[in-house]
Amino acid sequence: MTRKIALQPSTIQEVITVLKAGGLVVFPSDTVYGLLVDAKNKAGVSKLLTFKDRPPGKAVSVFIPSFESISTYATLSKKNSQTLKQVLPGAFTIALPSKHVLDTRLESEKGTLGIRLPNYPPVQELVSQYGSPITATSANMAGRSPNHSIDSLLNQLSNVKKDMIDLIVDAGKLPRNKPSTVIDLSGDTIQTIRQGDAQLSSSETFSSISPEETQQIGKNILSSITLEKPLVIILTGDLGAGKTEMTRGIASHFNITNIISPTYVVYYEYEISPLVPSQKGKLDSNQFIHVDLYNIQEEDEFKELNLQSYLIPGNVMVIEWGEKVGPLYDQLKKYAQMIYVNIEHVNEKKREIEIRIQIYHVIPTNVEGSLDSARDDNAWILR
Repeated sequence: MTRKIALQPSTIQEVITVLKAGGLVVFPSDTVYGLLVDAKNKAGVSKLLTFKDRPPGKAVSVFIPSFESISTYATLSKKNSQTLKQVLPGAFTIALPSKHVLDTRLESEKGTLGIRLPNYPPVQELVSQYGSPITATSANMAGRSPNHSIDSLLNQLSNVKKDMIDLIVDAGKLPRNKPSTVIDLSGDTIQTIRQGDAQLSSSETFSSISPEETQQIGKNILSSITLEKPLVIILTGDLGAGKTEMTRGIASHFNITNIISPTYVVYYEYEISPLVPSQKGKLDSNQFIHVDLYNIQEEDEFKELNLQSYLIPGNVMVIEWGEKVGPLYDQLKKYAQMIYVNIEHVNEKKREIEIRIQIYHVIPTNVEGSLDSARDDNAWILR
């Protein structure tokens, strides 16, 4: 019968002993229960692949000891390193070109290696003491849901599979988090292959000393973005910071030049060029919606606005005083591409403008985990 122990400080040394012997361990993580073997141990990897019934080329991610160790096992550009430092440690798996130091059977068909650096002390302590990567695949059978408890895992397994596990570390029921968000950084653009609870964003800060510069920054935001989904741009900043000038710049991307502040009417609509086909096969004109929530005080007022009705592919909504959008935020984030812009006064003329772009790109993949059936071909990155 497979040995099961509770998670406690002394557990780490027992796990290390099993891993060094090529054993298979069930261990908790920041997302779900995972299956651990030494990523350099041929016998251990073979045992894992047999247990999971993994076909060749189906990638298996690995936990690594530190951010600095990424470059030992995979190729990471300076630009992507800066992006990852914003989100790691965290619930992300990062696919990078492998240096083939570990067992190559853990790599994808295109030679990428999935890297995990979780914000979860038990895993951090284990990998740090072990000093070498450990596999980070979820503890479930192909086609079955990941497991947040040991009981649910064991209920999935045949007696033969149970006997293949050398050690189970039980931390009780884990929070019902989704598996990690899988980000592919092996190409020219950032792609989100699987969306978990964690979201990746790219941010940059710009300086402006005039309304014209603020407008130009706004116009440049859309230079690398397509509109196959509705786009929502959230603007925050103090009174007089330049939110309307930013809106004018964004609108100028669509040759809209007659932007008027909608403070007292809440929002205005402007027609923009046809961008996406209608269901009848014709080109419909999309809408640019300029919203100002300055005078909105009560949650019931949002219901009357019915802003969610504008969440149509090709539509663009810019919301001033976006920090007041609370009641609608979950809907916006679920159905729209999101950009966040915060403008701060530095002095009478100078403004610091931080732009944070949600990177959201789902594509078919052979990386483990279920995918949404919808495909989103937008690779969000600020150029």
